[in-house]
Amino acid sequence: MKLIMRWYGKDDPIPLNYIKQIPVISGVVSAIYDIKVGEIWPLEKILKLKEEIEKSNLEFEVIESVPVHEDIKLRRGNYVKFIENYKQNIINLAKAGIKCICYNFMPVFDWTRSTLNYLHEDGSISLAYFKDEIEKVDVKELSLPGWDESYNKEEITTLIKTYQELGTEGLWKNLELFLKEIIPVAKEHGVKMAIHPDDPPWDIFGIPRIIKNEQDLDRFLKLYDDIHNGLTLCSGSLGCSTSNDYVRMVEKYGEQGRIHFAHLRNVKILDDGSFIESAHYSPCGSLDMVKILKAYYEVGFNGYIRPDHGRMIWGEQGKPGYGLYDRALGAMYLGGIIETLEKIKGNK
Repeated sequence: MKLIMRWYGKDDPIPLNYIKQIPVISGVVSAIYDIKVGEIWPLEKILKLKEEIEKSNLEFEVIESVPVHEDIKLRRGNYVKFIENYKQNIINLAKAGIKCICYNFMPVFDWTRSTLNYLHEDGSISLAYFKDEIEKVDVKELSLPGWDESYNKEEITTLIKTYQELGTEGLWKNLELFLKEIIPVAKEHGVKMAIHPDDPPWDIFGIPRIIKNEQDLDRFLKLYDDIHNGLTLCSGSLGCSTSNDYVRMVEKYGEQGRIHFAHLRNVKILDDGSFIESAHYSPCGSLDMVKILKAYYEVGFNGYIRPDHGRMIWGEQGKPGYGLYDRALGAMYLGGIIETLEKIKGNK
């Protein structure tokens, strides 16, 4: 298992040398952030990013993420061009030594929260999702970090309507056709594709979502049954629904060798199904990080793990969910569990 940290490039307020100071972290996961969704990432840009990261003695083997253009998901407009561009991005990333690409197939919106600044009793701040607040939201006014903001309000309204008309089965079909185009390219160039589940794992704003639970993951993996078609198994996304047994998923898909990337964070699930992002420490949330990592260890997982969203603590300000201090604490906590599991088994 390799513990890595997400880094948002030159605009990230956290410098690489700070990340390097976290003893358990061996590398970073990043992306090219100044190219429009659907366009080709120039190889020289990728190599420049790689050089910058490796100067800090950190590995760069994972991309999060290469966004999928809405035209591909809807199979309309310039989808053929954008699929060809996507395949070229896989090739370019492989040339730069990338081994794993995280992506998602969420319509219109990426991850969704009702607040970025939930105040905990201890004074820390985190992201949260309150169902009653989401139900009152004017979706055209909602904007969260990391979303594609190239659409205006009218275009958002049209997109939502188009997805509603496409429906769940239409979205599944378009995902299957996309996989049949990109996975052979990934396989040829030794890159493992790792889809991220819907966050949160249920339909929102009347828009279909299709990567939500074990049944969906089973169906997804069968669409193109090859090791290069795999998962980014996110504990925070899947684990915020009590109907999902994340440990079981690790055991099942880990045994199949289909988990290529893991996001580990904890969430506190409330009685109405809302959730608050918490510290990684198991007693702070609803997920048992020891059981989770024990499952990864016992299936022989040798992929990548990153401590996911952290709280803002100790007065830190920065990108919501991506401050340094709490993610560093989370990394060391996860690393400590892994070390303990290894030593109990007598491997180290």
